[in-house]
Order: sequence, then structure tokens, then C-alpha cells
Amino acid sequence: MAKKVVVVGAFDTKGAEHKFIIDIFLKNGLQVITVNTGVMGSTDLFKIDISSDKVAAAGGTSLTTLQNANDRGAAIKAMTDGVAVVVKELYATEGFDGIIGMGGTAGTAVVTAAMRALPFGLPKICVSTVASGDTSPYLGTSDTILIPSLTDISGINSLSRVFLSNAAGALTGMVNAMVESTADEKPIVAASMFGNTTPCIDSCREMLSNKGYEVLVFHATGAGGKTMEQLIKDGHVKGALDITTTEWADTIGGGVFDAGPQRLDGPGQAGIPHLIAPGCIDMCNFGAPDTIPAKYKDRLFYKWNPNVTLMRTTPEENADMGRIFAEKANASKGTVKFLIPLKGYSMLDSIKDGEPQLFWDPAADSAFVDALKSNLKPGIEVIELDANINDPMFAQKAVELFLQMM
Repeated sequence: MAKKVVVVGAFDTKGAEHKFIIDIFLKNGLQVITVNTGVMGSTDLFKIDISSDKVAAAGGTSLTTLQNANDRGAAIKAMTDGVAVVVKELYATEGFDGIIGMGGTAGTAVVTAAMRALPFGLPKICVSTVASGDTSPYLGTSDTILIPSLTDISGINSLSRVFLSNAAGALTGMVNAMVESTADEKPIVAASMFGNTTPCIDSCREMLSNKGYEVLVFHATGAGGKTMEQLIKDGHVKGALDITTTEWADTIGGGVFDAGPQRLDGPGQAGIPHLIAPGCIDMCNFGAPDTIPAKYKDRLFYKWNPNVTLMRTTPEENADMGRIFAEKANASKGTVKFLIPLKGYSMLDSIKDGEPQLFWDPAADSAFVDALKSNLKPGIEVIELDANINDPMFAQKAVELFLQMM
């Protein structure tokens, strides 16, 4: 049976561009389902399967209302809301194998809303004029691929033929690719990692793999934590080895790896085992030194690489995290435990060859533990280990506890 792809976009203003990629799909033997999000009209260049009237209705209004109001912002909002509903329902009822769209800032916002409503692994491509800089408002935690349009998406020309052909070819290849599945699928667990906790997580991953688990490791860079939380909420994960919770330091300190206030919520809401450690909460992350807020000029910093500068967290900031971590654990519907390394939370927060490293600060670390214990409800266990987080004995204990919880 031929694979099906959805082409979504504003066909009133970009009919020719969408026809160009539709023709490529048809030549490659794919079925095409079209979804129009154009507010001012449609096109007769190809068949429309889902009209903009239906999209507007799913967004809680009517196309006539949007047209008469002549409010572009309100129209974009309605079509953004509506297309997510329409495409999600289409996937549930009819099923399809991939989705593609294109646009400028508004068009990208609309089509990526549809893509964010779809499951991980389904091929998603958006050709966009804003495929650079901070694209997180468009991507969220989805696995959508943004392809730069280089020029504005305005007609078929010598350059647009190239990037539109590449985009259509990429989606064609993705939907026709055979994903190998294994007969012995293993239970999936999630683990959070940072450069400063890599030795610990590498050891944990090896031990858990040997015990029959598939370990998905997420880089704690804001996007990594959000993605891990979303996968857990979606039911793909059986347990969370949350060793590296550094993103909360960025939430509190205004760093660049902020995963948002929902970080640590997912495992508790899903009711899965959740082992938490304060990995790398001794550091808040910024970009190059000249990007650091002036208010932090007197703080302690470490230049990790040319684009990442680490700032040591204070006892006050660590105490704030202790209270927050306790609140998250108290709200959990599943089993949650804490494992605390008493000899430091990272490579920099350690003693190496008898010498304290730059971020070694037992008072700051203790502030976290004291606040955590003071705010945890009875019955939630806090295990303290006389080790650094990257010592082999810490990884061994973490896996031992985690397997008991599982």
C-alpha cells in the first residue's frame, strides 16, 4: 500500500509552492492529504481534502468570522489551535506516514503546531524562513525538522526549486525508510546526563543495559529535560534515573539551559519510579562570558568551552532547589527516592588528588540537603553516600536503588 503524507499550509497565498512538492510526492508514488490553513481563500491548483473552514471550526470560530474581523493575529491564533486538533484527529482516524508544511513566521507557527500534536518518530518537516536562532517556540519538544528556505517562500524560482525539492525528497525518503524493530524489546528507562556527570551515567547505563533495560540518556540542556519529561508523560518510559537535575539551577539563576518549572513533574504524574540526585545543581549555565548578566559580575565562573560558561550556585539558590525538589517529590503518585553524594555534585564540585576543585563548596551543597529534608513529607527516603557523584560507588548504589524501585 502506498505511503500517505499530509501537506499542510496556507494554500491561498502559497498554492504554487505547495503544488510543487505535491507533484514530487505523486511522482514518487505517495498518496497526499492536503490541509488548508489559509484564511483568505484556497487554490484550484490541486485537490483540497480538509478545508480552512474545518480548521477554523476546530479552532473555535468560523472562517467568515475571521475574514470579517480582519484581525491577522486572531486569525493566526485560531488556525494554529484548529490545525493541531484537525491533524491529530486525522492521524488517529485515518493514519498517515509523514507531514510537511512551509511558511514565514506565521506559517511556521501554524504548521509546526500541527506537528507538535503528533507522536515522536513520525517524519515531520517544515520549510521555514525562521529556521535559525531560537526556534523553541516552534519546535517545543517535537522532533520536527526545520529546513531553511534561504529566501522568502514566494513563488517558484531557481533557488526555491532546490530547497523545496530537497524537503520533498527528504520526507519521501523518511516515510519509505524501514525502521528496524527488535523482537526482544526491552523496558525503557530514562536517565539525565551532563558533561560533568558523564562518568556516572555511562556506568549506570552499562549496568542497567546488562540487567535487560534500554536506557535513553537525555542531555540536561533545557530541551533535553523537556523532551525526557514529555516522553515520560506520553507513557514511553518505565522509570527515571534522574541523576542530573542541573536545569533547575538555570531556572532559578536565569541560565540558558532552563527546562521550565515543570521539570521533575513527569515521573510523578506518570506514577513511575523516580530516583533523583542533585547532579550539577552546583552550576548555572550561560553562553560566552560577554553574555552573562551584569548582576553576576562578582560570582565564581568556569569557562567550560568558548560557548558555555558555568556559574557556581550559592547556598541560597541551592536551598531554593531543595524546597522545590521536595515539593515535586511530595506530589508524586509513584515511588520516589533521593540519592545524595556528600563529596560533591559534579566534576568541578569535588576533591581531586587531595585538591579542592573550583566549585567545591560543602556549605552550598548542605544547604540543598537541609532544605530538602526539612520540606519532604514522611516516607520519602533520602540516602546519603560518602562519595562524589562520579565515583564508581555512587553509580553502583544508584543502580542498586533504582532496580529495587523498579
